[in-house]
Amino acid sequence: MTKKHKVAAIQMASGPNVSANLLEVEKLVGEAVDAGAKLVVLPENFAFMGEKDEDNLKIKEDMGDGPLQTFLSQLAQRHEIWIAGGTIPLTTDNPDKIRSACLLFNDKGKQVARYDKIHLFDVHLLETDEKYSESNTIEPGTDTVVVDSPFGRLGFAICYDLRFPEQFRNLVDEGMEIAIIPAAFTAQTGKAHWQPLIQTRAIENLSYVITAAQGGYHVSGRETYGHSMIVDPWGTILDQIERGNGFALSEISLNHLNNTRRAFPSLEHRQITCRIDA
Repeated sequence: MTKKHKVAAIQMASGPNVSANLLEVEKLVGEAVDAGAKLVVLPENFAFMGEKDEDNLKIKEDMGDGPLQTFLSQLAQRHEIWIAGGTIPLTTDNPDKIRSACLLFNDKGKQVARYDKIHLFDVHLLETDEKYSESNTIEPGTDTVVVDSPFGRLGFAICYDLRFPEQFRNLVDEGMEIAIIPAAFTAQTGKAHWQPLIQTRAIENLSYVITAAQGGYHVSGRETYGHSMIVDPWGTILDQIERGNGFALSEISLNHLNNTRRAFPSLEHRQITCRIDA
């Protein structure tokens, strides 16, 4: 069985029209599949980016039942690929809050994993006077997630999670080989930190990292950074798309990952373990 697979990270500049966003997803996924991708990662908020965070409550879905979940399932089944569905808003016991969830669908269209964003972006960017308070509408997840796939052991994080190395240490302790990271980084923070954080997470965990980002201008006035990329366990950028709609595409190899870990066994040399509470 081959240990090499092509993977794609989709980049978008999503708006408030769900139908238009889904049409763009279909187009880009089709192009990535035509290029050979068998695992496709969508960006955070791929289906909807409204004028304010509260707008996400209007399209929230119950787990296992909803048009966005049906869309992802059918798309995976039709193309016979695995899809990490960016994020979609799922209901909670609190009617005023959602979970921001990344759902993984296999090539049969079956949902096989769910990760709820743990770290919420409550930040005031002084330079641009941008204010974000995700905790006003999002309930944080509590559990890290790693799941088997034909491509390797997939570990999940979403956007702001990227800044917390302890989460990735927890994932690698659970066997992660490939980090899946949907995101919508701001332009300001992206310019400063996006690429260094991604390469660091790859290097320190000797893992592939696949980041699918929002990249452009949005109805809310927000500008997202883009630069979706695929990075190997040595920190090498295999492919990236800087701005606009499209995708990064690369072949990944578990043989390369395993050889890198054997040649540079830093994970085995750790003297301090760091785990987040489940």
